[in-house]
Amino acid sequence: MREPVQWRADGVPRSERFDDIYHTETGALAQSRHVFLGGCGLPEAWRDQPQWRILETGFGFGFNFLTTWQAWRTDPARPRMLHFVSIEAHPVGVEDLLRAASAYPELAELARALAGQWTELLSGFHRMSFDDGHVLLTLCIGDVQAMLRAQRFEADSLYLDGFSPDRNPAMWSPETLKAVSRFARRGSGIATWTIARAVRDALAQNGFQVRKAPGLPPKRDCLRGVFDPAWTPRRRTPPPEQATPGRCAVIGAGLAGAAVAASLARRGWQVDVFDKAAQAATGASGLPVGVLAPHVSPDDALLSRLTRAGIRATWQQLQERLVGGRDWKASGVLERRPDGDLRLPPGWRAEGPNLSWPANAAQLAASKLPADTAALWHPCAGWVRPRALVEAWLATPGVHLIPDCEIERIAPTGAGWQLLTHGDPTPGEFERVVIAAGFESARFAPSLPLQPVRGQVQWGHSPCESNLPPAPINGDGHLIAGVPDGDSALWLTGATFDRDSIDLMPSHTDTEANRERLARLCPQAASALASAFEGATPWTGVRCASGDRRPLIGPLPDQPGLWVCTALGSRGLTFATLCAELLAAHWHAEPLPLPTALAQALDTRRL
Repeated sequence: MREPVQWRADGVPRSERFDDIYHTETGALAQSRHVFLGGCGLPEAWRDQPQWRILETGFGFGFNFLTTWQAWRTDPARPRMLHFVSIEAHPVGVEDLLRAASAYPELAELARALAGQWTELLSGFHRMSFDDGHVLLTLCIGDVQAMLRAQRFEADSLYLDGFSPDRNPAMWSPETLKAVSRFARRGSGIATWTIARAVRDALAQNGFQVRKAPGLPPKRDCLRGVFDPAWTPRRRTPPPEQATPGRCAVIGAGLAGAAVAASLARRGWQVDVFDKAAQAATGASGLPVGVLAPHVSPDDALLSRLTRAGIRATWQQLQERLVGGRDWKASGVLERRPDGDLRLPPGWRAEGPNLSWPANAAQLAASKLPADTAALWHPCAGWVRPRALVEAWLATPGVHLIPDCEIERIAPTGAGWQLLTHGDPTPGEFERVVIAAGFESARFAPSLPLQPVRGQVQWGHSPCESNLPPAPINGDGHLIAGVPDGDSALWLTGATFDRDSIDLMPSHTDTEANRERLARLCPQAASALASAFEGATPWTGVRCASGDRRPLIGPLPDQPGLWVCTALGSRGLTFATLCAELLAAHWHAEPLPLPTALAQALDTRRL
C-alpha cells in the first residue's frame, strides 16, 4: 500500500506517520544540490572514474536520486556507470511522486522515467535501469537495518536522509549508523542535513571525520564528512576485486550469452560472442514465441521472488529495445490453477503493490474460460519473440558475433584464456571467458550438475481475427495466440519436458501430449485449433537445467577468469537479463541487483 502524503497549502509534502515534512521549505531541489551533492563534493569527485556508487538512507520522493542523475547527465567527465542504492520503508504513490517533481521543470523528464518503473514495490530489492543501463537505481523497500544487511558494496558517497531523528529515531540510531559505516571505504564522502549531536557522535565513533557546514535556510548548518578512521577497519569479507574492462569471450549466442555480452559491453568490455550455428538464437532460444510470467506461491518462495526480479529486469529491456506489438506485447497472462489454489502471500491486496491477483469474470471470459475457473491474472506479463531480444542485445556497441565457430576447448595462457576450434586457436587472448552454451556448457564445465531437458511445442498460423484468447494462458503448458506474423497471426502451444534427452526429432507422441494438454488448458481454443493442429509445425529445443532447477552464475573453481551463466531452464526470458547483470556486478564490485541471500542462491559456489 502506498504511503499517504499530506500536501500543505504552500505545496510542501508532509508525512502523517512521522509528523514531519519531506524536505525544507526552501525546496527539495536546492536541498539535494547543497546538502547532498555539495556535501559529497559531486560532481567533481566522480570525474574520470569508471563508476560511482551511492548509498542513501531515505528515498522519499527521490529528489536526491533525480538531482544526482541530472548532474551525471550534464557532466562530460561523468563515470560510465552511476549506481544509486536507496532504502525506503514507506514508498509514496506514483501520483505523489509526479506531483512533487512537477514543481521542478528541469526534473520532469527524469521524474517521468522514474514513475514509469514505479510498480510492484513489494518488500525487497527493485532494480531500475535508466539511460541504456548506465544509471542503475536499486530501491530497497523495507526496514533500514534489514535492507542494509541484505546488500554489500563499497560506497563512494553516502547520503543520510530521512525524517528528523526525534521523529524517526530508528533511521539515525547508533546501530543504523554503524551498519552504514560498513559500506564506506577510506575516503567515502558523507552528507546529511541534520547536525544532531547524537548523529555526529555515532558517526565519529564509526570512523567518520565530520564537520558542520553552512546549511540551507531555514537551517543554519548541515553536516559533511569523510570516512577516515584512525584504525584499520576490519571487514567480515574482503572487498571484491574490481575488474578493468578489456577483452572477453562469450560462448553461446542464445538469451544467456547475448544478455551477458550486452551487460559487459555497457561497462566497456569488447565482447566476442561465439556460436557454432550460422546465426544467433538457434538453440532453445530459437523458440518462435515465449511466455514471460511470474511464479507466485502462498509463501512467496525463493523462485517467486527471483522471477519477480527477473521480469522487472527483462521488462525494462523489452521497453527499451524492442517494438511493442511486433516483437513483444504487454498483454498480461492468465495462469490457470488446476488444483484451485488461489492463495497469495500474506498482505497482498487487489490494489497492490503486488500485481498478480485472482482473475475476474471479464478476464476469464476474454480467455474463453468458464466463470468458475480458478486462475490468477498477471498484468506485468505477456509474450516475447526471443530471437528479437537476442538480436537487439547483440547489436550493442562493443559486441561482435562470430557464428559458424564451434569451440572445442578453452586453454589457459599466461595472460588469460584462448579458445580453440578444430585444434586451432581463435584470434587473440581473452582476459575472461563466460560459458553460456546451454546444456553444452557441460563440455567446458563438467563439474557442474547440468541436465538437458528436451521440449516440443506445436505452432502455426491462423487469421488475425481468429476466435482465440487475446492473452497467453499458462498452467499445465501454455497457449499463445494472436502474435502478428505477416498477414496472419502465430499461435503456439506446449511444451513437453523430457529430461536427459537431446533428440531434436519431432515426436508424434509429444504432439498428442500437447493436444491433450491444450484441451485441458483451454477447451474452446483446442476446438478452434483442431484442424490447424494437423498441419502444425512441431518445434523442438533442448533446455538446460541445474540440479536444483536454479540458474548458475559464477566462477568455475580454480580457474580464474572462467565464468558460467547457464541453466536458465524454461525461464530464459525471465532470468537472462537478471543473471547477466548479476555477473557484471560481481566483476565490477557493484551493488547487487538482488539481496545477498538471493544472489547466493544463483551462485555456482553454492554447489
